[in-house]
Amino acid sequence: MKLLMGRIGRQLLGLAIMGGVVAISGTAFAELGQPAPWEYKLQESGSPVMDNLTWFHNFLSWMIIAITLFVLALLVIVVVKFNAKANPIPSKTTHHTLIEVAWTIIPVLILVAIAVPSFRLLFQELDIPKSDVTIKATGNQWNWTYNYPDDKIEFTSIMLTDAERAKITPTPPRLLGVDNEVVVPVNKVIRVQTTAADVIHSFAIPSFGIKIDAIPGRLNETWFKATKLGKFYGQCSELCGKDHAFMPIVVRVVTDADYAAWKKQQIAVSAGNSFASTGAAAQ
Repeated sequence: MKLLMGRIGRQLLGLAIMGGVVAISGTAFAELGQPAPWEYKLQESGSPVMDNLTWFHNFLSWMIIAITLFVLALLVIVVVKFNAKANPIPSKTTHHTLIEVAWTIIPVLILVAIAVPSFRLLFQELDIPKSDVTIKATGNQWNWTYNYPDDKIEFTSIMLTDAERAKITPTPPRLLGVDNEVVVPVNKVIRVQTTAADVIHSFAIPSFGIKIDAIPGRLNETWFKATKLGKFYGQCSELCGKDHAFMPIVVRVVTDADYAAWKKQQIAVSAGNSFASTGAAAQ
């Protein structure tokens, strides 16, 4: 029996050590703009809104831990100090003014401490500043169509198959790579308008801290300001049918010069497609 208990103890100790190592080194697995193996925290921030979301999340986590430990301490005190053996003659106290005032005021102060940064963050998310680029994202079953109305650019983005992914270096993440990526300039305000052509979808990119429904017949909008170069991945976050899991979103953040070059190329492609369509109609 002792041998069995010793073995179980060693196994539990090993699991505890492994969990501690994973928790300490969790950041080593993190990759910018996408989920990572063994990730236990939010994705690395790529925008000011996500910076504040991460801070608020951590703030609430520590507050919850403090409240939980305080309640646990009270329970331990009650069990140890006021059990029948330690306290054979129970107290007949029914009121305590100081405690009653404290358990009313302290929760109110805690709620105020949560409400102030919460409302500030909500205002930041909903108050869209003057935008540098506007993108309209239309959800379809099961892909996304993107339109840059100021530049007359439009394309559809479809998830890559495993065979298509294998031809690309570096290989895009499985179920997240697409054939046509959204391209935006770094440190510019991007206004994202969302709608849908069929059923309700949801446009979500965790690293930017944005998630907004795309609803048929309705135009919603949000914004982000990417502060880091690279690719940022998201997915449709509303159940929208059998291929809901295959509607990835990829935003590639580039320099101003690279964005100008990409935009020039896309405008030329759009003009060529329009010319071809006009020619075919004439025939």
